Parts: sequence; structure tokens; C-alpha cells
Amino acid sequence: MSLGEYKDILHNGLWKQNPGIVQLLGLCPLLAVSSSVVNGASLGLATALVMTLSNASIAPIRNFIPNEIRIPVYVLIIAVLVTVVQYLMNAYMYGLYVVLGIFIPLIVTNCIVLARVEAFASKNTVAPSALDGFAMGLGLTAVLTVLGGMREIFGHGTLLSGIDLALGEGAKDWVIHLIPDYKGFLLAILPPGAFIGLALLIAGRNWLALRAERKAHGASASIAPVEGGCSPASHG
Repeated sequence: MSLGEYKDILHNGLWKQNPGIVQLLGLCPLLAVSSSVVNGASLGLATALVMTLSNASIAPIRNFIPNEIRIPVYVLIIAVLVTVVQYLMNAYMYGLYVVLGIFIPLIVTNCIVLARVEAFASKNTVAPSALDGFAMGLGLTAVLTVLGGMREIFGHGTLLSGIDLALGEGAKDWVIHLIPDYKGFLLAILPPGAFIGLALLIAGRNWLALRAERKAHGASASIAPVEGGCSPASHG
């Protein structure tokens, strides 16, 4: 694949086909875990790691898997990788592991992971497949992190709350208190706040995409010659 094609894969995962705000896949963990930056980013990075490894694992054996049993084989490989990630978090980030709870093993059933394996890894080689999984996972992580930040700020008036669960007791001083003596806004940290925050992110992304499209059309229209005439550059 060319460098341009690799750039397209990154662009698709991060923006054009972002699984969180464009494809709207994996909404259950996205809405349930995104109550803070740390929770959202942690689950997003765990999912990105599983997606990268699963795509990279399935791509080299795609031609040896019988078509009739491909989905069970994909799920089995994904389940093994999720189990490894789950045990690593249990061993080294137990506090965060407890907070994320059931949503770590549920990565196995996350439609984002299986969708990328089926749509991309089963048809491409290892390098682009791994990049596709990483890009899609990173796009989801970005949405989870931003949504978690929005909800944490409005809900608690802080950022990076709970970071000690991931990085140890020494990271407690990293918590940023943006609004001193903030009483909290309950709606932001409840499920309705997650839906509202996600809707705002989708609207913002659509507005930016529409604005960029209009600018592109405007630029092309401004330099296009009038039909039946000649371009300004032809007058010398």
C-alpha cells in the first residue's frame, strides 16, 4: 500500500468513519464508562489495543480460515486477546479494573472490534490491518476521552479524577480542580448527560465536516473557468 492509502486509513478511523460519532458503534460502553477522562481513556485504549492485535492476528491467517466458521474463529481470537488485557489490568491496575468492571470483558462482544476484523482484516495484509484497528480504536478513545472530560467538568468540576487508579498513588496530585467548591451537576454524570454530550459531539463533528465541504466546493468554484469562456489565466 502507498503512503496515501495509510493516511486514508488514519483519517477514516479518526474522523471520516469514527466509530463513536459517525458509525455509532459500541454505544453501551461509550455511554456507560465515559463519566470521567480516566475511565473513558482507559477503556478506549484497552479497546484500541485489542483491535490492533486482533486485526494483526487475523490478517495473516485470513486465507486459511474456512468461510463457514470465520465468525467463531474471529470471536475466539478476540476473546483470547481481551482475556490477556483483562488479566494485565487486574495485575497492574486493580483499582481501575474494578471501576471498569464488566465493560472490559465485554470488549469481546463490542461490535466495533468484530466489524473491523470482518470488514478490513479479513481482506488485507498485516500492516494496513493493524493500522486500521489502531486508528479505529484511537478514534473511539478520542471520543471517550472528550466525552468523559465534558461530563467530568460539568459533573464534578475536575479533570483527571481517579488517575491514581491507573498510575498509582503518586498521581493523585495530577487531578485538576477547575471549579473550587463546586457542588456538582448530577445530570452530567447520569446516563442522560452521556446522551446529551454524545449528541453535542456528533453535531459538532457534522458541522465541521459540512463547513470543510462547503469551503472545498467554494474554492473549486472560484477557480473554475466559466463555461463557454476562458479562464482568467489565459488573458496575458
